[in-house]
Amino acid sequence: MTDIKQQGDNQKRDKTDRVSGGSVSSVGNAGITHGQSRALYNKITWRLIPIMFICYIVAYLDRINIGFAKLQLQEVLGVDESIFGSVYGIGAGLFFIGYFLFEVPSNLIMERVGARFWIARIMIVWGIISSCMMFIHSATSFYILRFLLGIAEAGFYPGMILYLTYWFPDKERAHTVALFATGTVVAGIIGSPVSGALLDLHGVAGLDGWQWLFLLEGIPAVLLGIIVIFVLPDRPRKAKWLSQSEKEYIESRLAEEAQQAKGRAHFRLSDAFKSGRIWLLSLIYFLLTVGIYGYEMWLPSIIKEITVRSYSVVGLINAIPYAASIVFMLIIGYHSDKTGERRWHVATAAFIAAAGFGLSAWLQNPFLALFALMASLVGLKSAMGPFWALATTFLSGTAAAGGIALINSVGNLGGFAGPTLVGVLRDKTGSIQMALWILGGVLLLMGLLILTIKKTHLMKN
Repeated sequence: MTDIKQQGDNQKRDKTDRVSGGSVSSVGNAGITHGQSRALYNKITWRLIPIMFICYIVAYLDRINIGFAKLQLQEVLGVDESIFGSVYGIGAGLFFIGYFLFEVPSNLIMERVGARFWIARIMIVWGIISSCMMFIHSATSFYILRFLLGIAEAGFYPGMILYLTYWFPDKERAHTVALFATGTVVAGIIGSPVSGALLDLHGVAGLDGWQWLFLLEGIPAVLLGIIVIFVLPDRPRKAKWLSQSEKEYIESRLAEEAQQAKGRAHFRLSDAFKSGRIWLLSLIYFLLTVGIYGYEMWLPSIIKEITVRSYSVVGLINAIPYAASIVFMLIIGYHSDKTGERRWHVATAAFIAAAGFGLSAWLQNPFLALFALMASLVGLKSAMGPFWALATTFLSGTAAAGGIALINSVGNLGGFAGPTLVGVLRDKTGSIQMALWILGGVLLLMGLLILTIKKTHLMKN
């Protein structure tokens, strides 16, 4: 790319003209046309997002592969069928308790020591623990290792969200987060058939299928952690593939945005923890994750019961809703950025998910119910991009590190509540319908709550 400073030397500088809204922008000492800015951010996207994307695929796969392992775990855990759903739900959810306890400290450490080292550390440790899941032999060992896995992964996702704020201004952020967050659905598209196929390795080399699943799906995290050390720069100023003027432009634009956004009052960590908006966003994200993990941790079991097919076929069917979700995630993320609107994009996605859960509980035909349930994932996943763009609108500095981690860690307690709720209700009622009605209600409430955050609230203390 031609040096940005040289390109802008002969351009008229107008400090009131934004890059995204006008033909020329001036930030600091670097003038740049809209097209040149777009090319620069495309360059950054192609440099950072692919490795972040792959890392997130592996992270999410290690988090949700327990949904497939469940299909073979009852005898291993040594529990009766009447309580297996509850035991599994609690164990699946304990991941998020460890995640909650250590997420804020993890993000604050990353802010201090740098993204490259800390993200690599997270990935290597969680990969080792994920593979060690192959040694579980009782409900107690299941609980302990799921809890430790949550501790190990704590800080990864909010760390990645925080990392994106080092590079992309608010106007660029929703579709960038959506692009990164599609890793969760690609994990489902790729991981579902792979996990199903690994379960079919039952008895190979003396290992059960679920042991092969944990062993082979944990190793990539360790390898990627090592790669991250060499390819992920901590900040724009550390990126060797950017010119000096490009680095100055990126950081100047972010500084200008923080200066202009006078509503960003939360510059101190303590202010982030005292913010009513942060806690409201935490509650909203909690409701979203109740739906996401109540869905993802149980869908393979539901598909297996309905279709009575092989593990490999269950995996292929499980991938279908993820494939549909990736399209809508990107469309909604880009549209949210284009319009600058966040609340209704999140709310609409939540209402779609609520309708999917409700219809799946009401329909009598099991295959139609399964289709409606799959449609709900589209809504759940599509809310992610605009939600995080909204959540990071009024945070910067240390408050961003703590605030993002607080929203994500408190919100991810829904990952404990969702699977546990479904498991307990399934054991008590002998059916999953009641759980689906409740999940639908949870998403309906989420959609209503996000609409209470008025535009003016984002510009006030």
